Amino acid sequence: MSENNSAGGDNAAADKTVAAPTAPENRSWVDRYFHITERGSTPGTEIRAGVVTFFAMAYIILLNPLIIGTVADINGDTLGIAPVAAVTAFAAGVMTLAFGIFAKYPFGMAAGLGINTLVAVTFVATKGLTWPEAMGLVVLNGIIIVILAVTGFRSAVFNAIPSSMKAAIAVGIGLFIAMIGFVDGGLVRRMPDEAGTTVPVQLGIDGQIASWPTLVFILGIFICGALVAKNVRGGLFIGIVINTIIALVVEAVTDSGASFEDGEANPSGWSLAVPQTPDSFGGLPDLHLLGAIDLVGAFTRIGVIAATMLVFTLVLANFFDAMGTMTGLAKQAGMADKDGNLPDMKRALVVEGAGAVVGGASSASSNTVFVDSAAGIVDGARTGLANVITGVLFLLAMFFTPLYEMVPIEAAAPVLVIVGAMMMGQVRDIDFSNMTIALPAFLTIVIMPFTYSIANGIGAGFVAFALMALLSGKGRTVHPLIYVIAALFLVYFAVDPVTDFLTGL
Repeated sequence: MSENNSAGGDNAAADKTVAAPTAPENRSWVDRYFHITERGSTPGTEIRAGVVTFFAMAYIILLNPLIIGTVADINGDTLGIAPVAAVTAFAAGVMTLAFGIFAKYPFGMAAGLGINTLVAVTFVATKGLTWPEAMGLVVLNGIIIVILAVTGFRSAVFNAIPSSMKAAIAVGIGLFIAMIGFVDGGLVRRMPDEAGTTVPVQLGIDGQIASWPTLVFILGIFICGALVAKNVRGGLFIGIVINTIIALVVEAVTDSGASFEDGEANPSGWSLAVPQTPDSFGGLPDLHLLGAIDLVGAFTRIGVIAATMLVFTLVLANFFDAMGTMTGLAKQAGMADKDGNLPDMKRALVVEGAGAVVGGASSASSNTVFVDSAAGIVDGARTGLANVITGVLFLLAMFFTPLYEMVPIEAAAPVLVIVGAMMMGQVRDIDFSNMTIALPAFLTIVIMPFTYSIANGIGAGFVAFALMALLSGKGRTVHPLIYVIAALFLVYFAVDPVTDFLTGL
C-alpha cells in the first residue's frame, strides 16, 4: 500500500489486502489497539477521515426525522421531528463508536434509509401498527440477526458468495451512492406525476441546471475531483469545507431558501439544510423516545403470521444490506482478502446486528453500516479510530444541531459521486464474457441504484446466479447456501402475496 493515505493513493490500493509494515516498538496504546501502523495509516489520517465520514453521513440526522418523525400511527401519534433527530444522532453515535472500538473498522453506522421507509410506510401507515409496536419488531429483527451472527451463519453466507458477485455488489453500491449524490445535489430529479411521461427522472429542473444549489453541487464535484486527482491529503474534507463556504456565499447573495417554504415546494431551494450562520449553538436534546417499544403488541394487533412475515422482511433486508455494504467498503479500503472476505468478519457482523436492537430501542429505526462511510475510507480511514471520531461527532451533534446544519447536502453530496466513481473500478474483476456471471452481476449492479435498495440488488443477483447456474448445467458448482438465499429472496420479493396465502390457510 502506498504511504500516501490520500484519496488518490488509496484508490490505487482498492481491493488489495493491506500490507502490514514493520511496527516500531514505541507505538502508543491507541496505535496498538486499533492496528493503525499495521494498516498503513496514521492517527492524524484517521481523525481527519473520521470527520469526513461524519459530514458525509450527517444528513441522516436531518432526513430520518422527515421519514419517520411525521407519519401518524393508528392512534394518530407521531414521533416528532426534534425527538427523532436527537435519537438518530444518539443511536448513530453509540453504534459507530461500538463498531470502531470492537470491530475496529472504519464503517460508520446510522439509521438505514431503506429500512426506515419500510417501517414508516409499511409497518405504521399501511399495516396499522403503533410506533412502539413497529420499533418492537425492529428490535426482534436485531436480536435474530445477532443470533445468526453469533452462530456463524452470517459469516458462512458471506464466505459462500462468489468473488464475482462480491465485486458486483461493490460496483452496485458505488453506483447507488453516486445516485444518492446526484439526487441530493438536485442534478437528478423525479418527474412530476402530472407530467404524463414514462420517463421517471430528469436532469435538474425541466432538463436544465436552473438552481443555485445544484450549481454548487456540480462545482463541488470538480473541486473534490481535482483535489483527489492531485493526491491532496484530506482532499475530500477540504472539498466539503470549500463547498460549504461557496454555499454560504451563494445563499447570502441569492437567498435561494429551502426546498419547501411554508408548505410550498421551492424547486430552486436547498434540499435539507440552508447554508447560513447559526443564530445559536443548540441546546439539550429530547431523548424521551429511548425505550419506547412494545415487543409483543404487533403480534396481537395484526396476528402472528402477519407480524412474523414483517420481521422476516426486516431480517432479510437488514442482513443483506449490511453484508453488501461491508463487502463494498472492505474492498474499497483494501482490507478484503483475495476472495473478498473481511478478517474478523464474525465480530463485525455481531456488532452490526446489535445496531438494529439499539436503533429500534431508540425509536430511530434499525442502525446498519452506512454506505457513505466510503467517503472517509477514500480519505484514508483504515481503522476503528476513525469511527471513534465519527461517533463522538454524532453524539455532539445532539447538542450542536445548528453547527452541522450549516453544511448543506449539496456541499457534501459531491463526495458521494467521487467515491462512486472510484468504486466503479472494481468492475474489472467481473468476467462479462461469461453470461452465467455477467447477467447476475449486471442485475446486481443496476438494480441497486434503480430501486434505491442494496438488498434488492443483491436479491436479484442471487436469484439470477442460481437460475443461470441451473439452466447452464453448472448447478453443482454453486454453494448450497446460494440456493437457500435465492429461495428466501423469492419470498422476500413476494412477501405480501405469501403473507395473504399463509393467513388464509
